[in-house]
Amino acid sequence: MRESSAPGQVGLARALSKLGICSRSEGERLIRAGQVRVDGQVIRDPMHRVVPERARLEVEGATVSAATKVYLALNKPRGVVTTRRDPQGRPTVYELLPSDLPFVGPVGRLDQASEGLLLLTNDTVWGARLTDPESHVDKTYHVQVAGLHDPARLARLRAAVIDPETGERLAAKSIELLREGSRSSHWLTVVLDEGKNRQIRRLLAAEALETKRLIRVAIGPLPLGALAKGAWRHLTPAEVRALG
Repeated sequence: MRESSAPGQVGLARALSKLGICSRSEGERLIRAGQVRVDGQVIRDPMHRVVPERARLEVEGATVSAATKVYLALNKPRGVVTTRRDPQGRPTVYELLPSDLPFVGPVGRLDQASEGLLLLTNDTVWGARLTDPESHVDKTYHVQVAGLHDPARLARLRAAVIDPETGERLAAKSIELLREGSRSSHWLTVVLDEGKNRQIRRLLAAEALETKRLIRVAIGPLPLGALAKGAWRHLTPAEVRALG
């Protein structure tokens, strides 16, 4: 029988994440490697129950406590991944951040080929609120597409499509023509209020449209603005409140 949890208890790996020390997966690795002590005792079980605010935690020999809350906006370049360590050796967003920052994790994802506004934080509660499907926070994208020759295709995209591979219904909150270029290139403004995997690319592919570029330009009321590609900044307290 599983032992009942005391109020405020969470698994040790989750506790390290909640305190902003490291990601949960990195915490699991450190715990299994014997690099984490709880009240002086080495613990190798990532699910060991602790109250984060009360336990005396040591990681790699150093006593740790809750990190100062950090909220960042980054203009992610294309070709960069959002994982901390990439088995394929691809560049990561963490290479764009200074080494003296506390651990931060991405709030949602942008795939390797996508670019634009990415939020990172060590405030897991704030991040979870933003990514909760029930929050319906708008994400706005500028998307360059090839093959949009028939106006009827745009109407079908607005009405939602069915992914031919999975049978999943894919829909955007809104799709507008941003800029009409040549027959081989148009720009759309696409707004999502949900976060399915590769949703825009799959939505367009269902209508035989190629996504040439995909740039996230806003999350909720927060625009990417003039933040240079590869640059980052701290969010202001007002921006944090507006998003969360």
